[in-house]
Amino acid sequence: MSIDRHKVLIANRGEIAMRVIRACRRLGLDFVCVYTKEDQECGHVRLARELAGHKAVYRIDSYLDSNEIFSVADAAGATAVHPGYGFFAEDFRFARRVVRRDRPMVFIGPSWWVIRDLGDKINTKRIARSLDVPTVPGSDRPVYSEVEAEEIAASLFEFQATQGIVDGVIMVKASAGGGGMGIEEVGSFDEFRSVFRRIRNYAKRNFGDEGVLIEQRIFDFNHLEVQLVCERSGKGQIHFGTRNCSIQSTGKQKRVEVAPGFAPGVIPYTFDATQVLEDITRYSLTMAHETGYDNVGTWEWIVTPKGEPFLMEVNTRIQVENGVSSIISRVNGSPVDIITEQIRLGLGDSLGYEQADVEFDGVGIEYRIVAENTDNRFTPCAGRILRFGWEEHDWLEIYTQVPRNVSYEIPMEYDPNLALAIVWGKDLDEVKARGLQFLNEVVLEGTVGGRSDEFYTNIAYLRNKTHKILEF
Repeated sequence: MSIDRHKVLIANRGEIAMRVIRACRRLGLDFVCVYTKEDQECGHVRLARELAGHKAVYRIDSYLDSNEIFSVADAAGATAVHPGYGFFAEDFRFARRVVRRDRPMVFIGPSWWVIRDLGDKINTKRIARSLDVPTVPGSDRPVYSEVEAEEIAASLFEFQATQGIVDGVIMVKASAGGGGMGIEEVGSFDEFRSVFRRIRNYAKRNFGDEGVLIEQRIFDFNHLEVQLVCERSGKGQIHFGTRNCSIQSTGKQKRVEVAPGFAPGVIPYTFDATQVLEDITRYSLTMAHETGYDNVGTWEWIVTPKGEPFLMEVNTRIQVENGVSSIISRVNGSPVDIITEQIRLGLGDSLGYEQADVEFDGVGIEYRIVAENTDNRFTPCAGRILRFGWEEHDWLEIYTQVPRNVSYEIPMEYDPNLALAIVWGKDLDEVKARGLQFLNEVVLEGTVGGRSDEFYTNIAYLRNKTHKILEF
């Protein structure tokens, strides 16, 4: 089927749904959106109705009810599903159902078996090590033997000593656990044995599998990413550069992203930053090629203070910060939109360019504007937004589901992200100055229970962090 004959069901909400809508329009594709009762004021609903009428919008009870999603797809005659990020984006069972049901559709993302194989962190580590890609030191499979566990623990404490860490820490995890369950930090080899036994017993009692993972706990690292875009054939893989996502909340949620990931020659690093960026890009492309990766994806890395990179995981989906990579990328001299590329390639189009055709220009910053109290553990803030506005600039892009002309109740059922602001500059100094200018100009006012002094945002936090962007 020609890609322009497809109709895309957008199985998500908010700003990502709005960006997918616009990408569909750029490609000449029909689309249909879903929304819940809590999201009836959300920007993606208004945009869909504005561009395609009321028939392009369907109300559902939950974004996580796959049966509802497929019912809408059938009613609307959708031929493809875009999962956005979150919800079903990395659920290989959902992706498999999309393509295997009685009325099959296209899943706009990696093939389900790619999501399955790289969504498993243990399997990802095993694949990486088979290709000599550096991973976080530790086990790449569940450990059951106490003797083997002690050997691994001893090697990890020794590794930390070589890093100059006096009080080393390793992580002991139930391999079958999740959501922070069955995890303890160990600060010395002497206490390791008792902790290993305790976690092993906990795992057996709660998960029916006493396997344990033992990993390095690395402090004071930078979080870098490599953005890949690949053909459905799994043969053509190119990269759209690196990002630095080290500015995060206490809950490890990203708040500022910068592309490219380091600024060699501008900021004095104690290691060869250019080489690190080249290495993590090469490693990421090697894994993508060997695994037949076939859509957009992000390889996530940590870099130690000595400049040693370790692969953390692979995100088999579009990410929130894709726009900051787009803003510095050019293909044959023209701007690129990674979401548009994702849809086009996901529907079977060929790449149409090579790595040599991709160039990078300037520096980008992405700010995540969130209703939260940064002084109180980044606690989300409920309430109603009364005013939200900013000055327009040719170096600024804003993605938001929040209306500018009417008040908006923040739905606490979902992530409290309000907007993404992406700023471009020709170099680090200019982009930081422009970022601060935007943050000083933005107007964001609201109330909680009628009180404006109870309404919090992270604008001041973002302003403060701008001064330290890309510093290790």
